[in-house]
Amino acid sequence: MSQRALTELLRGKGAHADPIACVEDVSAEIAGRVVTGFPHSIGQILFHMNYWMNYELRRIRGEKPEYPEHSAESFPASATLEAAEWDQLRRDFAWFLGEYDKLAQSSRDELDRELYSHREVKTANTVEAVLWQMVAHNSYHVGQIVMLRQALGAWPPRGGGDSW
Repeated sequence: MSQRALTELLRGKGAHADPIACVEDVSAEIAGRVVTGFPHSIGQILFHMNYWMNYELRRIRGEKPEYPEHSAESFPASATLEAAEWDQLRRDFAWFLGEYDKLAQSSRDELDRELYSHREVKTANTVEAVLWQMVAHNSYHVGQIVMLRQALGAWPPRGGGDSW
């Protein structure tokens, strides 16, 4: 697929919801609510998305971040959010997406660059593979955010979104 497709999918074009629009008009109170039957709040999911975007950016930059022993380590323990904390999560999310946009415009040599992985199971491990993984990861979790917003009666976002 093209670099253009990568950028569009990161930003929610086509069949993907716009990730920024899905969180920009959500209050801290709504973001901190846990819906019966769902394991995480919107805020916890956004924290998790930021965690992994940060982790992968660090690998791309040549760092060797510690891989968490359990998935639970990439989610905050509490769903409760203060307004300032929620605002920071959203700012960080937009910043991370911007960084991934820039990376998607990289040269072919940079996109093909192999990355360090301390995990024993080797998978596709290039900059481009990480970018595509982030598209899939974010799309999955943005879908969860959409469902939570629907369950909380907070859909569609102010900026618009499919409601069917």
